[in-house]
Amino acid sequence: MDYFSNMTWQESIKDIIDILIVTYIIYHLILLVRGTRAVQLLKGILVLVIIWAVSTWLDLYTLKWLMNQMFTFGVLAVFIIFQPELRRALEQLGRGKLFGRSTADEEEFGRVISQIIKAVNYLSRRKIGALIVFERETGLNEYVESGIPMQSVITSELLINIFIPNTPLHDGAIIIQDNRITAAACYLPLSENPFISKELGTRHRAAIGISEVGDGVSIVVSEETGQISLALNGQVVRDINEESLISKLYDELRPKSASIEKKTPFWKRWGVKKHG
Repeated sequence: MDYFSNMTWQESIKDIIDILIVTYIIYHLILLVRGTRAVQLLKGILVLVIIWAVSTWLDLYTLKWLMNQMFTFGVLAVFIIFQPELRRALEQLGRGKLFGRSTADEEEFGRVISQIIKAVNYLSRRKIGALIVFERETGLNEYVESGIPMQSVITSELLINIFIPNTPLHDGAIIIQDNRITAAACYLPLSENPFISKELGTRHRAAIGISEVGDGVSIVVSEETGQISLALNGQVVRDINEESLISKLYDELRPKSASIEKKTPFWKRWGVKKHG
């Protein structure tokens, strides 16, 4: 009580600012590791901290000594274990993006959607199977790590070439993060929903599965029928038409900070043609 009673209003404001900054940093560090295998490692570290606290409270000498030795050498282990996340954080700090996701403006977003629509139309007409996953709030880095890293600018030509049969990257999904193809040939969890139609194959089950474990949005092209489907929130819309697909992608994925031009739809500005 003496500490708070002797505080001046300047010191109170300084302490509040200090707490807010630390909270903000911790929040963005959590965002940095969310969706990666580092989350499981953090859970393991939390268990060790709880064991250490219990051993200290109960004065379990041997266990407490063991925990102290583990924490002494644990700092080095943390740097080794979290090396990918630390490197990513430093890279983002160097680019000035540690404290926020990079969101493209409306024009760049329209270009990305236009390229994707052109690619899926091409693949659909030729009945070439494809699976494209868009990351939203729930991180997908765990699944990115299962594929081949790319970090590529999105173009329709690249998307088409990835899914051409008998090429090294055609099997599996591509994952799009921040308007870039982060990885290809990624393995996704399959939905175990017993009510899914038996007509749907592995691609559709993977698209539904990834939408069940997070808020990702998936586009599927069937290699049997050429139909384009959209998976979202554990549900799949089969044989969706182009205009509905564009509208849904725009509603679900558009940058939150982007200005919305209502007069002319963005897909018309980018010249996406309809295919009957």
